[in-house]
Amino acid sequence: METHYTGQQNISATLELDLEGMTCAACAARIEKVLGKLPDVDANVNFASETARVRYNPATANPDAVIAAVRKAGYDATVRKDTEINERQQQRAANYQSELRSFWISATLTAPLLLEMVSMLTGFHTLMLPRWFQLALATPVQFWVGRRFYVGAWHSLRGGSANMDVLVALGTSVAYGFSLVVTLFGLVGQPVYFEASTAIITLILMGKLLEARAKHRAMASIEALLRLQPKTAHIDINGNVIDMPVEQVKIGDRFVVRPGDSLPLDGQVIEGYSSVDESMLTGESSPVEKAAGTQVFAGTLNRQGLLICTTTRIGKDTALAGIIRLVNEAQGSKAPIQRLADKISGIFVPIVVGISILAFIAYWAITGDATHALINAVSVLVIACPCALGLATPTAIMVGTGQGAVNGILIRNAEALERAEKIQVIILDKTGTLTEGKPTVSDVIPAPKHSDMDLLQLAATLAHASNHPLSQAVFAYTKTRGFIPEKLAQVTEIPGKGIEAQRDIENMPASERIIRFGSPNYLHGAGFDIDDASLTPLLESGKTVIGVADANGIVGYLALTDQLRTSSVAAVARLQSLGIHVMMLSGDNTATTRAVATAAGINDYLAEVLPQHKADTVQTLKRQGKIVGMVGDGINDAPALAAADIGFAIGAGADVAIEAADVTLMKSDLNNVADAIALSRATLNKIRQNLFFAFIYNILGIPLAALGMLNPVIAGAAMAMSSVSVIGNSLLLKRWKVNQ
Repeated sequence: METHYTGQQNISATLELDLEGMTCAACAARIEKVLGKLPDVDANVNFASETARVRYNPATANPDAVIAAVRKAGYDATVRKDTEINERQQQRAANYQSELRSFWISATLTAPLLLEMVSMLTGFHTLMLPRWFQLALATPVQFWVGRRFYVGAWHSLRGGSANMDVLVALGTSVAYGFSLVVTLFGLVGQPVYFEASTAIITLILMGKLLEARAKHRAMASIEALLRLQPKTAHIDINGNVIDMPVEQVKIGDRFVVRPGDSLPLDGQVIEGYSSVDESMLTGESSPVEKAAGTQVFAGTLNRQGLLICTTTRIGKDTALAGIIRLVNEAQGSKAPIQRLADKISGIFVPIVVGISILAFIAYWAITGDATHALINAVSVLVIACPCALGLATPTAIMVGTGQGAVNGILIRNAEALERAEKIQVIILDKTGTLTEGKPTVSDVIPAPKHSDMDLLQLAATLAHASNHPLSQAVFAYTKTRGFIPEKLAQVTEIPGKGIEAQRDIENMPASERIIRFGSPNYLHGAGFDIDDASLTPLLESGKTVIGVADANGIVGYLALTDQLRTSSVAAVARLQSLGIHVMMLSGDNTATTRAVATAAGINDYLAEVLPQHKADTVQTLKRQGKIVGMVGDGINDAPALAAADIGFAIGAGADVAIEAADVTLMKSDLNNVADAIALSRATLNKIRQNLFFAFIYNILGIPLAALGMLNPVIAGAAMAMSSVSVIGNSLLLKRWKVNQ
């Protein structure tokens, strides 16, 4: 259970529940409705994964009250624990085996009845079973195997709703009850329909078994991630290596990773050298070299050398746990496109029962044949399937988000997945997004009467005082040259512009202590003369220039270069081929920005955009009616990522940027933005196909059954297979690959 602030309805806590007893989308709708009546509670029930995500106000509700409400509605709920994968798998396997046994018993008892029906349809009447024998075969199927439908129907009706169990129980009971009366009273002139009631139950059980297997495949991605978590870590305590459960490891503990082992926790390498397979995190197949000082992540696979690491993150704070949490939330969320299906599912069963009654009355009134009128009514009841409507969207979401996670694309929720399909404009940050984000000093240009030594000493002092990537690149360069920063008495950083500081030199007048470090425009605004002639060639070549000044004037300039990512040009072209307008924002000067944009194939760009104004650019485009995506990697990008219709965070960027984004790209590859949009389009296409199949099935099937054009057995088979077909169509998304 997690706690957070949402600013809506005083809701501040989140509860994940595993649900039991749901048989169709109407059940999910009923649970949502019941929970929605609780004060300050907002629930999202996923029929496909049989889970609920409940947000509530701890002051007015609690987990016990939420679970009690679910149970009062006729279902069961337990608090979900992501780490209990083995227990859930064992329970699911046991349930499946129990269902399988019931199916085979039902099929064995039903087979003779179906053989008689087939013989009659082919014109052979020699295989006629005595009616008492038919009754003996049908009764255990109806009341022992089919008991679940009666129990489910009772719980549903007691909770004030009607689900698929009501339709099945009502339809099969009518067929069985009619046949029972005919048999008990010896009405020789009337047919019996024991084969219809038993075949319907058997076929629906078969459909449920196929549905369970398909659901398991749809949820396989999250379970595969959970299986990556090692249970134990090899902890080094004063030279002695002992095995310890990962739950007992603390931050700062040293752990040993042998060749072929999966890493148990996030950490930093302190000894050793190896290559680590991080494909489960990033989707990148090439192993990553690891040496002292590099980061390692739980669940990744050590390929060769021995590594000794110190633990940096444990439990729910590891990168793997974060991925699992995001995928879980995404698979349990609900896309806006699902709303219509939810509304229909909520009233579906009463409407079908009404149509069934009308079909019976109309056929009887027109033909005077009450028997066939009754069979038509049964066919209507058993062909109607709200399950397909309920599974259409969540199964596609589950498979789509799972495929994304496997390929290093983490989608926060179903709404973000749906919005990504509609993007019209995508804004790219320059540094760290289009470029590598690893600037290096390429040119040292001292001003007249100053030396390289003067310039680099002052640059080292000022750059050391800032965490900005350009400052850190300058400081790293000066450090390799042996310069040690001076002490500073005061430092003021102007975001997006530069740094002003005072040297800590006692005998120096205060007015002469001021030193500055920043963009040429910033220094020009502070009253310094800029040597434009010297800087223009550097800027036009795409380099970033930083000026350094003391109280007497410009001391010199440093030029830095940040290479385009190798994938940037192809990624921009691919986004444009998807019909998306690509735009670049940069805080750099116009000449440098133009050079990088031209190299990347981008025609629309804005230069000298301060961090606080990036979000303003996003809002301006949104006011023009555009659906806007924003791609960034740094702290400065977080406001724009949050303001965009959908934000994409490059995974190597700052945690705050990832937290603000709707999609996290673990590979730091701009091509994954296009992949995420392509995945969104593929998933939404599957959802639309599923909804079409579900709607057209019911729209065509129910009238045909009402008109007497479908035998109840065929109707039952169609109903059983409708849900399976929808899940099967969703599973085709597993064929989706990146860069397609």
